[in-house]
Amino acid sequence: MDADFLLVHKMKKGDEAAIESFVRKYYPKIRRYCRCHTCMDGAAEDLTQETFERFFRSFQSYQHTGKLANYLYAIAGNLCRDSYKKKQEMPVGELPEEKENPLEGMEGRMDLEDAIERLPNEMREVILLYYFQGLKLREAAQILGIGLPLVKYRLKKAKELLRIYIGEAV
Repeated sequence: MDADFLLVHKMKKGDEAAIESFVRKYYPKIRRYCRCHTCMDGAAEDLTQETFERFFRSFQSYQHTGKLANYLYAIAGNLCRDSYKKKQEMPVGELPEEKENPLEGMEGRMDLEDAIERLPNEMREVILLYYFQGLKLREAAQILGIGLPLVKYRLKKAKELLRIYIGEAV
């Protein structure tokens, strides 16, 4: 038995500590995933909360058969795609203040965000899952519901396009 199976079992029995442990474990990962999609902290927070709300709304019928994280990523991915349809445009938004000099490296980051934004949705998904979420290609394939060869192809094409897009920005 894996740790998530036990966690789900405890949560289904109403164990508040297990629910809190679940949220602490997965909330930052899902928020980071949503942040990569929206490039805005407020929108990422909203999408993350909606992801957990949907998970818990249908929780009693949830059957733990694979990785719990993959199930959450699938919910979050659907919500992010829905938000794309509503906005039709992914704004760059505010950048986090990580350095003492906030302008240092900002141009390169903006170029990369702009380049990722220009990618077709199916390629953007693979880039975000693989590079920004650190998932294995096989896990990305499972989340996206496509075969591993297609994920590899999309990753290769996305990297080629990013090189072109970033080259145009320089």
